[in-house]
Amino acid sequence: MIIFIYTALIILYLISNFISDPFLSYIIGIIALFALFISLFHAKGLYLISGICFSSIGIYLFFTSDSPWYTFFLHFESMLGVLSLFLVLPFINSIIRVGRYDINLSLLLQHGVTRLSKLYRRSFLVCHFLGLFLNIATLPLLKSSLDRTLSQLPKQAADKFLTQNLLRAYALCLTWSPMEVMVSQSIDITGKEYYHIFPIMISIAIIIIISDWALSYFKHDKIPLVIEHKTEISLKKVYKKVLEMTFMLLVFILLVSLLQRVLDKGFLFSVVLLIVPISIVWALYIGKIKRYFSVTIPHWKERTRGLSNYFFMFLSAGLFVELLSLSGHLSFLQTAFSSVSDRSLLLYLSIGGYFLFTSLIGFHPLVSITLLTELLDPILPEISTISLTIVLIACSLSTVMYSPFNLSVSLLSDQLKINSYRMGIWNIPFAIFYMLVSIFIAYLLGFIL
Repeated sequence: MIIFIYTALIILYLISNFISDPFLSYIIGIIALFALFISLFHAKGLYLISGICFSSIGIYLFFTSDSPWYTFFLHFESMLGVLSLFLVLPFINSIIRVGRYDINLSLLLQHGVTRLSKLYRRSFLVCHFLGLFLNIATLPLLKSSLDRTLSQLPKQAADKFLTQNLLRAYALCLTWSPMEVMVSQSIDITGKEYYHIFPIMISIAIIIIISDWALSYFKHDKIPLVIEHKTEISLKKVYKKVLEMTFMLLVFILLVSLLQRVLDKGFLFSVVLLIVPISIVWALYIGKIKRYFSVTIPHWKERTRGLSNYFFMFLSAGLFVELLSLSGHLSFLQTAFSSVSDRSLLLYLSIGGYFLFTSLIGFHPLVSITLLTELLDPILPEISTISLTIVLIACSLSTVMYSPFNLSVSLLSDQLKINSYRMGIWNIPFAIFYMLVSIFIAYLLGFIL
């Protein structure tokens, strides 16, 4: 039932982007409300609490407004694009496993490693590359791959190593990934195109990576490692796998950018439309189409059943944000952002502070950026620049490193059996450094672009 409801909702949403029909909008709203209701009984933890808070406030705001009762069904669409991406991501996750790209990169982790600083750089690169395709599944995979080697260190030192290494690498790969929803959302907010921001974001990522590696060299270079049970690997085979992944990623980026321009429906929508066909073509290219479908269909069903947390929180958040915007209660915050709209550096720092604050009080960055869109709405025509896109991407995704309420931190916290706030403290200074560097670069680019 859950699989059918979620899939039907997303398919109808995709169709509605091509067919403008009020009746279809009401049908989507009714199914969304039903999806919200059934998700309530499967959601857990912070997602359940956040969803209940958002939906309760949203319902209260609706009934205190003068809107006709039947318009209630029209306030769920703002988050359906995000949920569409979550629904199709398993298709590209599966091709990485079927093609054994994850195994080959994991074997590369310990090849020729003799010092902790070298392991830091190697695992950083592998996490950065795998994170583009496997998303959150990268963290437990690499954690298990590193466990045996890091058992030579004291537990706290090993935990700190994994926290800083994996979360930083994962966050930085997401900042330029075309399949990352925060990147898509930021691009759609400002109306820019991916190829405009790609060279800038990849350059910022390189600067931050070099800074982190330099820091790790001084921290870890004097610590030797003994690698037991070394596995012989074919470097030629590994490099071939890396080239295949790079080639398919470039093809994907080019096709998404082209489709965005042709359809003019937004970057996120183009990504959602292309993930499945690109994954199937990739499976054909490597000659594993039968195995791909035999692995993908069960994996997709399993992942879709597990989307209740996201459907409950994001449908509730969409209702909350839309009705809060219509209620006029955001006017004082809109005024605050408007007052600094002509001072770009101050505006960018305010956005960074906004994400830092909301991430620490329990807001998912997707909810924060959706709410921020409403706050910036009066001034967006004046400030929608490439610089703003960079700031939105960097500040929203920096939360991946430190927010105790973010899935990446909470997942790794559960794996390591340590407090998520402690993990956040280990990464907050670096996350703020990353935000400030990105803001400064965005500010300088404002004088050029």
